Amino acid sequence: MRVAIASGKGGTGKTTVAVSLALSLAEYHPLLLDCDVEEPNAALFLRPVFTARHEVGQWVPAVDPAVCTGCGRCAEVCEYHAITVVGKKVFIFPELCHGCGSCSRQCPVGALHEELDVVGSLDQGQADQITFFQGTLDVGEAMAVPVIRQLKQWGLQSNVDQAQPVILDAPPGASCPVVETLRGADAVLLVTEPTPFGLHDLRVAVEVVREMGAARGKSLPVAVVVNRDGAGDDGVDAFCTAENIPILMRIPLERGIAEGIAQGRTLIEIYPEYRAQFDRLWQELVALQ
Repeated sequence: MRVAIASGKGGTGKTTVAVSLALSLAEYHPLLLDCDVEEPNAALFLRPVFTARHEVGQWVPAVDPAVCTGCGRCAEVCEYHAITVVGKKVFIFPELCHGCGSCSRQCPVGALHEELDVVGSLDQGQADQITFFQGTLDVGEAMAVPVIRQLKQWGLQSNVDQAQPVILDAPPGASCPVVETLRGADAVLLVTEPTPFGLHDLRVAVEVVREMGAARGKSLPVAVVVNRDGAGDDGVDAFCTAENIPILMRIPLERGIAEGIAQGRTLIEIYPEYRAQFDRLWQELVALQ
């Protein structure tokens, strides 16, 4: 089973939940993918021993000026405005390119070819019984989706046992990197906080999950973890009740938890009794399918 851990906003404790869930399932040899490629930090808590690294990128067009006639066909077919033609000169903007290949296929004189534009890296490691993968987007790069897509392809290839728990730690927000992470998940666990800001972003995240379920023709189960419980109001509870979304766990606002996480300790290291709670959380997620 594949579960994506997501949140409508950053700083809700999403990675805390993802890492704790993986540790609670250690006996089942879980697979954890840190898909928050702009700021991966699960490794800070798991401290894996990395054994492999790959560069990752996408194929972007390059023009041969000796062959190009400046007809502008490449710019016409590019939906992302990554190519423009001024006079007879072709300008290519790799940071806008989505790597679809339409321009090179449509060029009537074959003046375009594709070159690999490296945008990040992928790492594989082991943290005790947890198989761990992370992606890292290079500083200054804008396109996180290609890194996440290739991270999932590489990581999920190791998931030969369909009974193996798979946990995907998604980026915060509700944009394309989140959608790419959630694609193929069997359930989504949204981590939020009981504040007006948390509720606003939870609404957006739930909408994204439901739209993805509608697109695949089958509802995508969703549940909630309330972190820093007791810090705000009852807006999140009221919303979840109205939308029939189960709240599977509440993590209280406690100084000891905040201090432990700031020191790089996991929730299970801070309070070992949470191991059983996260194990029950997983069983409840499985039951939602």
